[in-house]
Amino acid sequence: QVQLVESGGGLVQAGGSLRLSCAASGSTFSSFAMGWFRQAPGKEREFVAAISWGGDNTYYADSVKGRFTISRDNAKNTVYLQMISLKPDDTAVYSCGARTPTTYSGYYFFSNWRRYDYWGQGTQVTVSS
Repeated sequence: QVQLVESGGGLVQAGGSLRLSCAASGSTFSSFAMGWFRQAPGKEREFVAAISWGGDNTYYADSVKGRFTISRDNAKNTVYLQMISLKPDDTAVYSCGARTPTTYSGYYFFSNWRRYDYWGQGTQVTVSS
């Protein structure tokens, strides 16, 4: 069992920055691919970014490419999402997911929230205009 706890959300003005963290329990974190997803009120869960177990491969939604950066520190069992140039449209609850080892790879696999096995409770990000 893996437990994920997100932190770092908050209220920020448009153009501002935030860094989200997702801390994982358990010794198998380094073998999991990790993803960030977000969900705004009345909308479906949306892919934001994902990173492979070793950090060699990263994937981004077009809407955040160039503004968000996903990274991980396997020694700290933590994955990060650095967000800059935030827009009101980025307002949502951000959740991290963990995917157990798989032979599948690529954007279309890791951008699908149904491929993830564990989830955190989410952290609210609100961007004011």
